[in-house]
Amino acid sequence: MQPYFRDVGDHLATTVEQIASFDSLLDSILQAHLAQVTVAQNEDMRKITAWAAVIAVPTMVCGVYGMNFEHMPELGWKYGYLLVVSVTAAACFLVHRSFRRRGWL
Repeated sequence: MQPYFRDVGDHLATTVEQIASFDSLLDSILQAHLAQVTVAQNEDMRKITAWAAVIAVPTMVCGVYGMNFEHMPELGWKYGYLLVVSVTAAACFLVHRSFRRRGWL
């Protein structure tokens, strides 16, 4: 009986080692997948942040002009509205271009 139990014990030890190896492998695969998900989330957050920065420029301009000041130099000028819209569009373009160059968009 002892040789039989010794053989069963050896098989059991081999099986335990294989299970431990598989557990370690699964843990490594899970960690790699979680790292991949984190990288993808960071990429998404960078894009969202970049678009929020682009949208912040016209929001700021609209906020200033929404205060209805009476003595703004552009209000009495014939091309004031065109100038503000052009400067806002140019600023949005520059912010967008800088984020595009950095690889955020």
